[in-house]
Amino acid sequence: MSLAFCGNENNSLAYNVDRGVLNNGCFLDALNVVPHIFLLFITFPILFIGWGSQSSKVHIHHSTWLHFPGHNLRWLLTFILLFVLVCEIAEGIVSDGFTQSHHLHLYMPAGLAFMAGITSIIYYHNIETSNFPKLLLALLFYWVLAFLMKTIKFAKYTEHSVGLRQLRYCITGLLALLYGLLLAVEINVILGRRYLCFTEATEVKPPEDLQDLGVRFLQPFVNLLSKATYWWMNTFITAAHRRPIDLKVIGKLPIAMRALTNYLKLRKAFESQRVKVGPKWIWRALRQAFGRPLIISITFRFLADLLGFAGPLCISGIVHHISKDNRTIQPPIKLLGVYFISSQEFLANAYVLAVLLFFALILQRTFLQASYYVAIETGINLRGAIQTKIYNKIMRLCTSNMSMGELTVGQICNLVAIDTNQLMWFFFLCPNLWAMPVQIIVGVILLYYLLGISALIGATVIAVLAPVQYFVATKLSQAQKSTLEYSSERLKKTNELLRGIKLLKLYAWEHIFCHSVEETRGKELTSLQTFALYTSISIFMNAAIPIAAVLTTFVVHVHISEEADLSPAVAFASLSLFHILVTPLFLLSSVVRSTVKALVSAQKLSEFFSSDEIGDEQEPNATMPTGPSNHKTIPSCPRNHNNKYQAVVSTQLSHNVLRTLCFLELITSGYFTWTDGTPTLSNINIKVPFGQLTMIVGQVGCGKSSLLLAALGEMQRVSGTVTWNMSEPAVEARGSVAYASQKPWLLNATLVENITFEMPMIKPRYKAVIEACSLQPDIDILPQGDQTEIGERGIILSGGQRQRIGVARALYQQTNVVLLDDPFSALDIHLSDHLMQEGICKLLREEKRTVVLVTHKLQYLPHADWIIAMKDGTIQTEGTLKDIQNSDPKLFEQWKTLMHRQDGEFEKSMTVLERKNLRRAMYSKEAAKTEEEHEEESVESEEDDSLSQAMRHRTTIPWRSCGVYLSSAGLLLPLLLLSQLFKHTLMVAIDYWLAHWTSHVITCGFSHSWYLSVFSVLCCLGIVLCLVTSVAVEWTGLRVAKELHHNLLSKIILAPMRLFETTPLGNILNRFSSDTNTIDQHIPATLECLSRSTLLCVSALGVISYVTPVFLIALVPLAIACYFIQKYFRVASRDLQQLEDSTQLPLLSHFSETVEGLTTIRAFRYESRFRQRLLEYTDANNIASLFLTAANRWLEVRMEYVGACVVLIAAVASISNSLYNHLSTGLVGLGLTYALMVSNYLNWMVRNLADMEVQLGSVKRINGLLKTEPENYEGLMAASQVPDGWPRQGEIQIQNLSVRYDTTLKPVLKQVNAHISPGQKVGICGRTGSGKSSFSLAFFRMVDMFEGRIIIDDIDIAKLPLQTLRSRFSIILQDPILFSGTIRFNLDPEMKATDDMLWEALEIAQLKPVVKTLTGGLDAMVTEGGENFSQGQRQLFCLARAFARKSSILIMDEATASIDMATESILQKVVMTAFADRTVVTIAHRVHTILNADLVIVMKRGIILEYDRPQALLEKEDSVFAAFVKADK
Repeated sequence: MSLAFCGNENNSLAYNVDRGVLNNGCFLDALNVVPHIFLLFITFPILFIGWGSQSSKVHIHHSTWLHFPGHNLRWLLTFILLFVLVCEIAEGIVSDGFTQSHHLHLYMPAGLAFMAGITSIIYYHNIETSNFPKLLLALLFYWVLAFLMKTIKFAKYTEHSVGLRQLRYCITGLLALLYGLLLAVEINVILGRRYLCFTEATEVKPPEDLQDLGVRFLQPFVNLLSKATYWWMNTFITAAHRRPIDLKVIGKLPIAMRALTNYLKLRKAFESQRVKVGPKWIWRALRQAFGRPLIISITFRFLADLLGFAGPLCISGIVHHISKDNRTIQPPIKLLGVYFISSQEFLANAYVLAVLLFFALILQRTFLQASYYVAIETGINLRGAIQTKIYNKIMRLCTSNMSMGELTVGQICNLVAIDTNQLMWFFFLCPNLWAMPVQIIVGVILLYYLLGISALIGATVIAVLAPVQYFVATKLSQAQKSTLEYSSERLKKTNELLRGIKLLKLYAWEHIFCHSVEETRGKELTSLQTFALYTSISIFMNAAIPIAAVLTTFVVHVHISEEADLSPAVAFASLSLFHILVTPLFLLSSVVRSTVKALVSAQKLSEFFSSDEIGDEQEPNATMPTGPSNHKTIPSCPRNHNNKYQAVVSTQLSHNVLRTLCFLELITSGYFTWTDGTPTLSNINIKVPFGQLTMIVGQVGCGKSSLLLAALGEMQRVSGTVTWNMSEPAVEARGSVAYASQKPWLLNATLVENITFEMPMIKPRYKAVIEACSLQPDIDILPQGDQTEIGERGIILSGGQRQRIGVARALYQQTNVVLLDDPFSALDIHLSDHLMQEGICKLLREEKRTVVLVTHKLQYLPHADWIIAMKDGTIQTEGTLKDIQNSDPKLFEQWKTLMHRQDGEFEKSMTVLERKNLRRAMYSKEAAKTEEEHEEESVESEEDDSLSQAMRHRTTIPWRSCGVYLSSAGLLLPLLLLSQLFKHTLMVAIDYWLAHWTSHVITCGFSHSWYLSVFSVLCCLGIVLCLVTSVAVEWTGLRVAKELHHNLLSKIILAPMRLFETTPLGNILNRFSSDTNTIDQHIPATLECLSRSTLLCVSALGVISYVTPVFLIALVPLAIACYFIQKYFRVASRDLQQLEDSTQLPLLSHFSETVEGLTTIRAFRYESRFRQRLLEYTDANNIASLFLTAANRWLEVRMEYVGACVVLIAAVASISNSLYNHLSTGLVGLGLTYALMVSNYLNWMVRNLADMEVQLGSVKRINGLLKTEPENYEGLMAASQVPDGWPRQGEIQIQNLSVRYDTTLKPVLKQVNAHISPGQKVGICGRTGSGKSSFSLAFFRMVDMFEGRIIIDDIDIAKLPLQTLRSRFSIILQDPILFSGTIRFNLDPEMKATDDMLWEALEIAQLKPVVKTLTGGLDAMVTEGGENFSQGQRQLFCLARAFARKSSILIMDEATASIDMATESILQKVVMTAFADRTVVTIAHRVHTILNADLVIVMKRGIILEYDRPQALLEKEDSVFAAFVKADK
């Protein structure tokens, strides 16, 4: 068949121009080619020369991006234009099918127009990004020409009575309209930018965000195509492969998405709604602030859902048209020498339907992802705004709410962490609420149209099971709650076990505690079983409902009428519809749950927002200070001339005082209260002299701290006035005040940041403050000096250290007023004196700062310039010390006696001890650190330490962890695999049988019954298998969870002490908490989803390949595309998920930190700085969330497009196969139905793969711990061979003993020899790190004894089983460890001792009176860590524990470190009497405790320096022991 532009039939009217050129159809088409050729010729050189050369040299940066007027409209119109042109091409090809020769003019001009359309938008995009509007002239000419040509063609068609019945007429009219609109858009650009016909062009700048190069989130700024396909994310996601994503890489948020912008939007909405009450106003405000984007999201969702129904309809159409036997179509009408066809004939073409289906799918997926994206972005913006709103509310909260327990830190943190997220999730799921009903209604209508009444019965089956779904969902959340309770109890026990692991090992009690944890784990597993059961029911229903619905529908359909139409077209269209219908019903339960939770959260938020505030609601700007000058806001009280101040005269004051003092702050007749009851402070009249030291004294609870807080405005003022800076009565607002609270408050920051507290660093001043607070020795101990992180997440400091840092902060600030609330309470006498002299009297006095000091230390009263004495919430008296001596001699005498008593009282130096503890903690940490560093170095040298290797590691899926996980399942694994395979094979079998059955329906005289019965059997089997697989997955998960936790616990409990010293406790705890939780609850669900979506995709591709083998060729490029998409996505997704988690932590801790330090922040007037920091944290968290969302959309759009290509290829291939090779219509339907499924499940597969990879990290980490080598618990002797009472005498021989902590480390004891006779009391001393403790641990084989031996009562301890050895000795450790439980359990967990023995032990330890007073006596409860007893009492309990054991060897490792002198001397006596006949080894930190010992061993660097009786050593002049004793006195 030859080819010609107008066709070459002999009698061709095509070349006939008798009636004028324009009346020839072919010429009209030729005329339409002109504009397109013009555009292609003009723009190609510009694009190639201009941009080709440009892109090689410079990349156009997005800071020059600028949208021309009508930007989005142009893109939209271009998309519509291209779609219409595709239709025109298709129409031309279909019309051409009716002629003998090919008429190129029917589709070639449309093809050129299509190319020109694409060129026009590329050209426009390039001009726009480089901001050069003059070049748009080419487009202007093009639109004019195209519009004219199309209009001429349209006019001629009308003239020749071509009407609406002909499709080409409609298309031409549409194209004329579109070209006209595009011309209008172009003219609008000229009017807007004035680049033509105007003398000067308008100067336009790109948006502010884009000029800031830090903004990398470009979704709001890119063009429509890039917005819809997330094209701008490409570079970002591929870059993740080369380097990990961190906060630097993702940059800043665009202005419109920042928390501050959204907060202001929300606040405006709140203010307009504020009149109403109840939680409704919150919803109204949210709707006002964030309603618009939600409506857009819902609109997109509607469009997507409606387009979703194109799938079933097109399948029905395609199968229907293939199955027509006669395939005869009326010949088309011939006018103007050209053929025209109607739209019915056009749509009757199966290929046309396939292409339309492809476009519908692409559009549907694009709209769906756009809907998700808009909803999630709105949710994230909303979360940021509400968090900021909560924070601003916290800044104005009444302190009384906090102290009276109405609002706890925990509750506020829950508001931030849980409730804002609930609202965010509600916004995510909100479009579903509106879209679901529409989807269900349209679905049911279409089913009814296909199947009649039986469709309604099928739909009823689905609807009836929906409430069951909801019931299961509620049960699931209940099960989850109870699981959570058990797991937190298990974690508490595990935490105790790990904290006390050293003691448990030394006493051989690890199995008792292990059993206790296992018991709780048992309960947790029972609860998990319930959880698993309901999960499997839920999974089962998801899989079985569609099968049941299809089965009932078809059974009813066949039985209702003999003539029932069950053609393949009907069967497969309804199958697809059922798949569509099931989705909203599964979502229903989660959407309803989310809605309920959101309502509860809104209620909580509304209660919180309406709680009491201090003062009025101020603008956030109003509370912000005016820059850094705010520290010196009270200089208006001049330091040289005092005459201004004598406006205030009080009768109580003698005039001579007034002449010398100038008052800064004043409270007149003030009544203050915390709650609404009686005032805490009443009738307060005080003055504070300027630049002087004022002290407030009085007994405990008389309102001294309250007075400071009242002055700061923290209390509710009933009446009276508080005036600051009295020289100007108009100025009521106070400036910044340095305040150190009684309970010190630290930031999670470095020590130096805690002291400077946002002030610039002034070195000399900082040094002076550190010196005054004697912090230097503490700083020297810390690992990174003053750069060490302290606070919640940092190093744990003692009370005294925290208090001194708090005071140092107040001293460092350059405010005029300093309020110190009992700064000496946790300090010993030397430190208090030093702080008083150096800090308060010297540093603050020299700077003439006004100091108000609350204290109990009356010996400092002589330093005060002014004294305020308080009693029972009122002022008892005020004045100088002399005034008070004159006015109230009785009070003065009382003070005097107290002053002397306090001075003379000898206090034991706590500080030395604190530093020692800190040093010890640091020492073990440092030791661990250096070893880890060594290990890391060795590891690095083994591997080539290249980034590429790490990157390669990041891109591979952890198959090994997957193997570990599945191998833990044991026999359940084959069951799981077989059931999954069987289930999916059956699913395919059901659909294949349906295809077979419906293909045969067409033959006449057909009986359904045999086909129907096979179909029913297959469906029932399918339903049973669904149940089996869902149960198998969940039980496998449970089995693995049980195995892994059990193995982990038993491994950890037997691990050597070394593991606990080198691994931070938190890391091990995380394995038991978050990792175990992931394995318990998340992996089974992900695994089920992953296996289901993978097998569905595989079975679908298999079916399509079976139906049309040609498809396999096309599959190769698609598979390669999928592989690369998922490979890049997984890496980026994992990084972004970690980033989102890690940015949430600082945000939450900033909230809790603020709540705890509220008074301090407000006193310093630092609200605005903390707000600023909150905005930074919120934005960081939000940008990570936004990028994660965009990455998910990026993946899904691409996977959906690949799915659409699969559908297109499968459709075209099966249509051709059917038309030319007579493939049965049933199989065509089957292939298409499965092709539609692929597009649904592809992205699920990749998403689950990414999730699985993150979750398998937990298995990997647990597996890492499972590889630890346990201690060698077996001995050469069996436990039964050890004599019962061993050791009876307690004779110890140490021969040539060398000890190290690990085979890789240097020895800590070298060649030690010693002999201890039975019943001897031995003292061991030496400096820190001399090997004293290692000496004691050697008796218990806690360390590696690689040389020499210890023989006790003639048995070498290396031969004994560990359990036996450790159970025969007693040890008292330096840190007292108590467990939660009864006192009896703490003394004797093995339950071996009688009550009398325990009381005796308590009596020896001086605890009998204490325990007697407790309710329950021996069965009284001990809280976690023994918090309900003092440090000294805890140590005494440990002594009683050792005594209750009645062993003949006792080792005391610095056991008296945390006891005061008096108790210590009692203890020494007890040990000498109660343990008179036993061998006692004491490791001493205070040498005087071992002066009465029978033998003293002095150690240095792992060897014994001196070994003799203490008296003999003291007589030697040069003995080290003697030097120690001198130093200790």
